[in-house]
Amino acid sequence: MAKDLFHDAVKQALLKEQWVITADPLIIKIGGVKLEIDLAAEKMVAAEKAGRKIAVEIKSFLNPSTITDFHAALGQFLNYRLALQIRDPDRSLYLAVPLDTFDSFFQEPFVQQAVNLYEVKLVIYNPVEEVITLWKD
Repeated sequence: MAKDLFHDAVKQALLKEQWVITADPLIIKIGGVKLEIDLAAEKMVAAEKAGRKIAVEIKSFLNPSTITDFHAALGQFLNYRLALQIRDPDRSLYLAVPLDTFDSFFQEPFVQQAVNLYEVKLVIYNPVEEVITLWKD
């Protein structure tokens, strides 16, 4: 599977925030279905022995139709979240969205309602500076 254009930028941004990349990609098999989530990462938290475990699906939203990209991203997110609930229930799934797309398209009322209804966790990243600008749980 081809890596998203901003894959390395998001990976670097996570590393800057002290995340340890544990899989690139995270492969989950359920029966005859094989899914590949872009990244898996863990962060040790001083007060917790287990720490936090996340998976991140990275999207660039560079196609001419942003809504088409959103349909694909949302479908992937929902299927990946289900797979994690089955195979790795302690891991939280995030959809990585570029800052400019978040500041424009993701401010549309329809998109905000979809994100809220489907409980999509977002990580907003700046692909040029390779930093995470916002976590939205």
